[in-house]
Amino acid sequence: MLDLIILSIHYFICILISIAIWRGPKEVDLHTSSTETAETGPDGLICIGKEENIKKAGRITAKIDGREIVVFYHDGKFHALDSRCYHEGGPLCRGDIEDIDGQACIVCPWHKFKITLETGEGLYEGINPLEPSPTPKWQSKGVKQRIHKVTIDNGNVYVCPPDLSVSFDSDYFAEKYKIGGEAAMKK
Repeated sequence: MLDLIILSIHYFICILISIAIWRGPKEVDLHTSSTETAETGPDGLICIGKEENIKKAGRITAKIDGREIVVFYHDGKFHALDSRCYHEGGPLCRGDIEDIDGQACIVCPWHKFKITLETGEGLYEGINPLEPSPTPKWQSKGVKQRIHKVTIDNGNVYVCPPDLSVSFDSDYFAEKYKIGGEAAMKK
């Protein structure tokens, strides 16, 4: 009889674990905004959340006109970029921040591409084969990732809507994700 009780408890626990795995962790957007419902601030800026909440979270995603951006709070500064990597559309909101030659960079979790938070430049480590003892040095590919201007006013964090008259490599995946969502990202 005791064996039957233990087996029943074991079966019940297995079912609970299966349900928990099946449901999985849910991504929570603490502050999602769009121009239709978001509070607009000074000079047409879009409010994406409270300064203290973003500082605590370290990063959040938000939507501006359907375009997903990620806002990081790192080393006392706010940085906003398109949330999809310029290379293959990887989710930058899940990347690690690393210091590379004194620059804070987000590392794309898919292919480890490195992007400066301040300027959106893509970085790579290369050598000059003409040097007698070539040593790898960090170099810029140029600005690849769209960055967004961040403004703090009255404890709120505002982001400037993107100026689409200038294009960046990240625009392709920002638009693809905006139009097709996760289905557009499946290979």
